[in-house]
Amino acid sequence: MMSVAVAITGCAHAQQPERRIYVISDDAQGVGTALGTGGSGFRNCDKEQNECFDDCWKTEPLPYPHEKRDGAFYQYCTSECLKVYMECEKANEKKVKELKFSRVDEAIEWIRSHKAQVALGTVVVIAGVAFVITTGGSGALILAPLAL
Repeated sequence: MMSVAVAITGCAHAQQPERRIYVISDDAQGVGTALGTGGSGFRNCDKEQNECFDDCWKTEPLPYPHEKRDGAFYQYCTSECLKVYMECEKANEKKVKELKFSRVDEAIEWIRSHKAQVALGTVVVIAGVAFVITTGGSGALILAPLAL
């Protein structure tokens, strides 16, 4: 009796996708154009850097050894906020590299909706199988298995 129920309902765990090429869209236009701009859970690194600089420039009292807002203090704020920007970019790169889904259709739909936030070469894991976002010979955006 139990085997009949399992046969009817199927397995509860995610089934591995076929190791084949999946077309995401007919062209790769727009891929990676908005990396680090804040969409889809990504941090907006440019905005964070600008806010950092504004906060640094307005800080009271000025950090030692600075006594006035001059060229040296400008360089100090620029340097400190570049560190913030680089940390943000690293966090965004890590997030891009961690795309994981349980079903192929779910992955493709997400990538279609977020083309600007992914980069070519991004690894996408679907039910434990690794794929890479790349372009086909015709310029189509595809999801290809890392190993056939």
